[in-house]
Amino acid sequence: MYYSEEEIIGHIQAPVFHVIGETADAMGQETYVIGGYVRDLFLRRSSKDVDVVTVGSGTKLAESVAQKLGEKANLTVFRNFGTAQVKSGDMELEFVGARKESYSHDSRKPVVENGTLEDDQNRRDFTINTLALCLNKGRFGELIDPFGGLDDLEALRIVTPWDPDVTFSDDPLRMLRAVRFASQLGFFIDPDTFDAIARNRHRIEIVSKERITDELNKIILSPKPSVGFELLEMCGLLELIFPELCALKGVETKEGIGHKENFTHTLTVLDNLSRTSDNVWLRWSALLHDIAKPVTKRYDNRLGWTFHNHNFVGEKMVPAIFRRMKLPMNEKMKYVQKMVNLHMRPIALVDEEVTDSAVRRLLFDAGNDIDDLMKLCEADITSKNPEKVRRFLNNFQLVRAKLVQIEEKDRIRNFQPPVSGEEIMATFGLPPSRPVGVIKDAIKNAILDGVISNDYKEAVRFMHRKAKEMGLTEVKTAES
Repeated sequence: MYYSEEEIIGHIQAPVFHVIGETADAMGQETYVIGGYVRDLFLRRSSKDVDVVTVGSGTKLAESVAQKLGEKANLTVFRNFGTAQVKSGDMELEFVGARKESYSHDSRKPVVENGTLEDDQNRRDFTINTLALCLNKGRFGELIDPFGGLDDLEALRIVTPWDPDVTFSDDPLRMLRAVRFASQLGFFIDPDTFDAIARNRHRIEIVSKERITDELNKIILSPKPSVGFELLEMCGLLELIFPELCALKGVETKEGIGHKENFTHTLTVLDNLSRTSDNVWLRWSALLHDIAKPVTKRYDNRLGWTFHNHNFVGEKMVPAIFRRMKLPMNEKMKYVQKMVNLHMRPIALVDEEVTDSAVRRLLFDAGNDIDDLMKLCEADITSKNPEKVRRFLNNFQLVRAKLVQIEEKDRIRNFQPPVSGEEIMATFGLPPSRPVGVIKDAIKNAILDGVISNDYKEAVRFMHRKAKEMGLTEVKTAES
């Protein structure tokens, strides 16, 4: 993991870094690249977000750098926060003056004062984020590592630079950041640091839902999200920020019969899906697909443990969870609802003969999200029995083949019945009413069941037959 001094300098040879260093020298300001960019450099991870800290005015340095870069740069100044952003090519550079902070007990917004580089490093969350590389010409590439952050990177360790109780009490969001870094980077949290998270977990109450959800989304998008959620559960944060997920934990036994441990199952499904999709809303669907099992769980003497309609109940739980977590209440939420509702349908198909009718209805209900639904359902196979897993995956391949065949033949995905409600009303002289809906639904179901093909002429003939059964007669017009 370690780089030599020459290698470090080689990795910050982009022209923009030299422009920053030359500009800082002209202004007489010590200037450093610090935090995540430096951490990721040592981890050999690509990063385009660069934090620049300077002993002096960060906004003035940013303005001068943007002026030197000319048309290549786009400058945004946030004077209320004393920060500025310069976008240059595919890099985003955040400039801020070195500062020290002090906190009050009821807020994570600190009182900020100008400070030294040492002050700025002291206020940071974890040692791996305190690393700084000097950009001034005489010391270009010099590493400043007062807390042994490089050693912690080598040990894959997340630890606070100072007393973790103070670190987390001052800014409780750092507790979630520790878990997120463990999940993203595959690191472990130092035992004393982890114990401090558990002790200070209730401080999370002063953090906004938006900031909490932002960290949850990053955990969900990490290579193995289960790491993050297991840590959240172990330290007691999960029950405070996501009680519905925490409720999945545990196994109840009656008459010697237990049910699946749904918390572990859910995280396994999420990990499985993470290997095939980085769609955050599909991953949310995996996290929520069994969310209603605790409220639908029943024990039946004949059937054992049941979770009847947990997909429908789960669909209805999604809006309240999204609202509380400040997630988008739009088509993204509706997408997650759809996935939760439909997640059992393909599995039901592989347990029986895959009929054209069942596949048509699945295509109709899933629409353009059918491929995502199939990924979710394949991820939902978590059996420890290799033969059972092989059989289910093979059957899913049959379902996929049938989906392609039916789609090519019947064009069902997102279809609308060939005969509109307006045409039905005009044909039989009906106002908007229940009989119109009955005829339209009958046409739709006839197509989905394969009674007629998805064809206008066939649909019209079927419409007349259905209307005749209902005692309706066609209105003769002057043209007819």
